[in-house]
Amino acid sequence: MKSEILHILRSQDGYVSGQELCERFGVSRTAVWKTINQLKEEGYEIEAVPNKGYHITACPDVVSAEEVKSLLETRWAGQNIAHFAAVDSTNNKAKRMAEEGAPHGTLVIADEQTGGRGRRGRSWNTIPGAAIAMTLVIRPELPPERASMVTLLMGMAVASGCRELLGLPVGIKWPNDAVLDGKKICGILTEMSMEMDAINYLVIGTGINVNMDEFPEEISQVATSLSIHAGHTVNRAEVICRCMKYFEQYYEAFAAAGNLSGLKNIYNEMLVNRDAEVRVLEPGNEYTGISRGINDLGELLVEREDRSVTAVFAGEVSVRGVYGYT
Repeated sequence: MKSEILHILRSQDGYVSGQELCERFGVSRTAVWKTINQLKEEGYEIEAVPNKGYHITACPDVVSAEEVKSLLETRWAGQNIAHFAAVDSTNNKAKRMAEEGAPHGTLVIADEQTGGRGRRGRSWNTIPGAAIAMTLVIRPELPPERASMVTLLMGMAVASGCRELLGLPVGIKWPNDAVLDGKKICGILTEMSMEMDAINYLVIGTGINVNMDEFPEEISQVATSLSIHAGHTVNRAEVICRCMKYFEQYYEAFAAAGNLSGLKNIYNEMLVNRDAEVRVLEPGNEYTGISRGINDLGELLVEREDRSVTAVFAGEVSVRGVYGYT
């Protein structure tokens, strides 16, 4: 009931009467009053005026299940939420929940992540109150070889969500890093459980630098945050909900087609190094070429010096700008 009351208070410009809330949820005025007090204790500023009702005036920057659910505009993505104060890794937690039967669209969120991982085992820890650590559980009906494309969908969702919410020119560095002004704001790690030729589930871990104003020296040249570019503190729950909104939209288009054919133009418009010179770092075979965007399978098309085009599969291959990260 708490998330539903939050949603109602947010959707009204004026006051919502206690009687209306009682009738909506079939509970007593005392139950409504207790819920309102719980919200106040959690940092929500709510005015209570006799004969008028309740009016919300300010919200804390929290990523609780109730806060996120009150802002969601999805049918299934994130509708089942598990929130934790601290975990070693939201991916690890999501995998355990998936093994126990967590449904498609389950979202795991943590205020603090102490053992998060990026590609190739790199660490990705989360500062409490400043960043987003979340993992989405999905159960796709796809052959395993197409699972990697889902990671690109989340990169698109983060870029689209941040563009819509903040008006920032967030782009994508292939395959899935969301970037601003040539620096990384988001990392994504997808892991899969499969049997033979079928996927049991995927977990898509996403870490977003939201309200961080400084970074460790070793990554300060390649990392940035949303708040640095927005010029103000950014509500993390709103970022999460915009990401879920676009992921659901993109995932449904992808599932219907079985590939990225209907989305590649959107992706390529966001690709920061499209038609730029890139360096492909493939073990034992490094080369330079021109990035020409992705194909239907999410592979990066790189035009080489002899005008031939190579389709680069993410896997263990990295692509860098010739003169920097992007």
